[in-house]
Amino acid sequence: MSADIQELVARSRKALTEIENYSQEQVDALVKIIGKVVYDNAEMFARMAVEESKMGNFDDKLKKKLGKSKILWHSLKGKKSIGILSRDPETGITEIAKPVGVVGAVQPCTNPIVTPMANAMAAIKGRNTIIVTPHPRTANCTKVFIDMVKEAWAHLNPPNDIFLCVENPTIESTTELMKSVDVVVATGGPGMVKSAYSSGKPSFGVGPGNVQCLLDEGIDLKKAIDMIVTGRTFDNGIICSGEQTIIMPSSMKEAVEAELKARGVYVASAEEAEALKNTCYPEGRISKDMVGQSVQTMTKAAGLSVPEDCPLVSVWVDKNDRDSVLRKEKMFPLNVLLTYDSFDEAVEIANHNLSMEGKGHSVSIHSHNQEHIEQLGTAAKVSRVIVNAICSTTSGGSFTNGLNPTSTLGCGSWGNNSISENFYYRHLLNITRIALPLENKKVPTDEEIWG
Repeated sequence: MSADIQELVARSRKALTEIENYSQEQVDALVKIIGKVVYDNAEMFARMAVEESKMGNFDDKLKKKLGKSKILWHSLKGKKSIGILSRDPETGITEIAKPVGVVGAVQPCTNPIVTPMANAMAAIKGRNTIIVTPHPRTANCTKVFIDMVKEAWAHLNPPNDIFLCVENPTIESTTELMKSVDVVVATGGPGMVKSAYSSGKPSFGVGPGNVQCLLDEGIDLKKAIDMIVTGRTFDNGIICSGEQTIIMPSSMKEAVEAELKARGVYVASAEEAEALKNTCYPEGRISKDMVGQSVQTMTKAAGLSVPEDCPLVSVWVDKNDRDSVLRKEKMFPLNVLLTYDSFDEAVEIANHNLSMEGKGHSVSIHSHNQEHIEQLGTAAKVSRVIVNAICSTTSGGSFTNGLNPTSTLGCGSWGNNSISENFYYRHLLNITRIALPLENKKVPTDEEIWG
C-alpha cells in the first residue's frame, strides 16, 4: 500500500474513534452542513463541474445540486441512526445502530459534486468516516467542495479527518484504497464497480442504465412526451436513469412523432440514423467523445444539420432489428422509437433491450392501467418502475415519490450489484439486535407445523 493511502486511512481511523460518542444532534448538524454547502454554492459548483468534466450543461447541473441537496437533507433529518433505533414488543427485538467504519467512496466524473455529497451525508449520518477518491478529470472540484465543507464545519470543531479526499487519484491508488477501508461505495463504470467487488471488502456498486419507457393507451400524450423529452435531455443525456426509448402502441406512431416535433425534437431519417449510429457507436462501442455532449456537437459530428434550439434527436428502430446497437444505453441527447401491437409485446421489447444493456436498473411507464403497470413490474428485470413521472430526475428519490434519495442506484444481481434498491444511510449501519425471550409464546406442536 502506498504511503499516501496508508496515511489517509490511518487518519480516517483515528477520526473514527474521535466521533464514536457523538450524539444524534452532533452528527445531524454535520450532515446538514454538507448539503447546505452544495445548496448555497450550487452555481459555482455547477460551473466547475461542466468546465472540468467537459460534459453536461450548466443549467441542469445547477438544478441537480439545488434539488438533490434539499431532498437528501429533508429525508435524513429526524431519522435515528445512533443508539437504539427501535423496540418491537411483539418480536422482543431491540435494534441498536453502530458505524460500519471507514468508508471508501469512488466518484464518477459525470457527477463530481452531488455523488460525494450524497455519500458523505449517508456515511457521517451513521458516525462513519469517509475517504473520497474522485475521477482524475474532476478531482479539483471535488476537493474544493470537501474543503468548503470543512470550513463550514469549523464552528462545530469536528475531527478534520472524518471527510478526506485522495488528491491525486489514479487507478492504482483507488484500488489500494478500496482494499484498505471497511466498506466501499463505488459509483462509476463497470470496471470500477467490478474492482470494488474484488477488493475483499463489503461493497455497494451500480450498474449501467438503459431506461425503457413504455406508453400505454388512454394517457395524456402531450404531458407524457413533455416529461420524456425533459428526462432524456437532462444534463445532455448523461444521467443513467434518463429515458432511452419510447415504446408505443402502433396506433400512436404518428401522434408521438407529431408531439416530438412540436417540442423541437429532430426525428432522423433512416440514413441519418445510420450516420448517428456510426458516430456515437464506432465499432459498436459507445463513443467517449460523444458522452454528455450537446445535440449540436453530436449531430455535427454525424454530418447532420439541426436547428440551434433542437433539444433531442429521435430515431426509429424496426422492432425486428433486435441487434441494433441503438437499443443500448445512450449517454447523449438521442433516443429510440419502437412500436408494439400488444402490451405483452411491449414488455418483451423492454426486456430484450435490457438484456443488451441496463438490466437491473429502471424502467418507466406512462399509464393509468394498474394491471399493465404491475405486469411490467412483475416481468421487467429491474429494481425500479417509475410511473407517470420523469425517470431521470425521480428514480434517485424525489419529493413526489417514496424512493430513498441517493446518487447510487443499486441494480441487484441483474446488474452484478449487492442491492436492488437506492443506496441509503441505513446501508452504512451495523445493527446489533437484542433478542429477548418471548415468555408467553406458545411453541407449536409437530402436527401444527407439518399438518
